[in-house]
Amino acid sequence: MERRNISSGSPYEKAIGFSRAVRIGNVISVSGTGPVADDGSTHAPGDAYGQAQRCLQIIKKAIEDAGATIEDVIRTRMYIAGMAKWEEVARAHGEVFSEIRPASTLIEVHGFVRPDWYVEIEADCIIQD
Repeated sequence: MERRNISSGSPYEKAIGFSRAVRIGNVISVSGTGPVADDGSTHAPGDAYGQAQRCLQIIKKAIEDAGATIEDVIRTRMYIAGMAKWEEVARAHGEVFSEIRPASTLIEVHGFVRPDWYVEIEADCIIQD
């Protein structure tokens, strides 16, 4: 099967050595996606909900660039720096996935590459024939 690497243009992809998403056959895995704005800065500093929305926008585009739709998502993982604002992250996730309802995990972590990030999100897809 052919491997297809999907880039989002993140400044971290080349330096760290990863792709935003990888598709092999009908499976797509989307890397941990932080709230990076188009100019490379942090989107919505201090706003967990806004950051989660941005992560999900980037994920949706990567999935579409790989030839799938958001409805093909079967699993997500939300990593958050502190549980105080988990409901804001969950609300953004629910706005996208309330009908799709993938398997999902919300995990508290110590921190991220950028100290002003509050959240990173991953997704896995299986494209149905």
